[in-house]
Amino acid sequence: MRIGGRRQSNNIEDRRGAGIGRKGGLGIGAILLAVAASYFLGIDPRTALQVASQLDGGAATQPAAGPVTESDREAAARELVSVVLADTEDTWHSLLDSPRGQYREPTLVLFRGSTPTACGTGQAAMGPFYCGADEKIYIDLGFYDQLQQRFGAPGDFAQAYVIAHEVGHHVQNLMGISDRMREQQRGLDEARANALSVKLELQADCLAGVWANHANRSAGLVEAGDFEEAIRAASAIGDDTLQKNAQGYAVPDSFTHGTSEQRVRWFRAGFEAGGIQACNTFAAQAP
Repeated sequence: MRIGGRRQSNNIEDRRGAGIGRKGGLGIGAILLAVAASYFLGIDPRTALQVASQLDGGAATQPAAGPVTESDREAAARELVSVVLADTEDTWHSLLDSPRGQYREPTLVLFRGSTPTACGTGQAAMGPFYCGADEKIYIDLGFYDQLQQRFGAPGDFAQAYVIAHEVGHHVQNLMGISDRMREQQRGLDEARANALSVKLELQADCLAGVWANHANRSAGLVEAGDFEEAIRAASAIGDDTLQKNAQGYAVPDSFTHGTSEQRVRWFRAGFEAGGIQACNTFAAQAP
């Protein structure tokens, strides 16, 4: 990606120089439960955060701001995140603004280790996530090292895909899709509830593809090989791949994000179409 000199978003909240404020400190049991639930059981990180917060017996308080020191590598990641967020703002304004209202831009929070959110205490070990309650995306930039080293998905466009996916969740939140999905999940058994979560996640992948289509048409942003980087990232973080790497086998009924093949296919669908109409995963018989 060519990001030098491009517009950066104003919607960045940098908490990397802040320590987390707590009413009593996050218990190790709550942390381990949340991390294990997210990585190994396939539970939505937002749900795991809420569980951890409840078990911990207190809400997080806003951390105090402090000076931010960063390595050259982290500074480059920060710039990329800010440029990508700005480009998603341009894309979704162009697609969603109408006489009925304008696209409401999310805030992206940079943090280290842990941070308070409206969905509970955010932990770096859980990876990037979106909290609909405060309309913020949370990311510890150290995740990008894991994306390259643990998941084998290097490259700046792979990093951009991660941000675009979380922005996709914001779009779903604004359109009421997330709330409708959660309403449909009520009373369902775990397998059927998980199947709806998969559809929501695959739609966010498709919406990330819609952004990638517009970024591809944005002068000077996308370079040769960028699309392939995003495909590798989508494939590397499929539920089946993650579970096989963690435990040697996959449990399809526990999937909440979709298989590697599904994630790649829906990202590609959004990229090829360039519009939201291609992303109705809920209507697809076999997502």
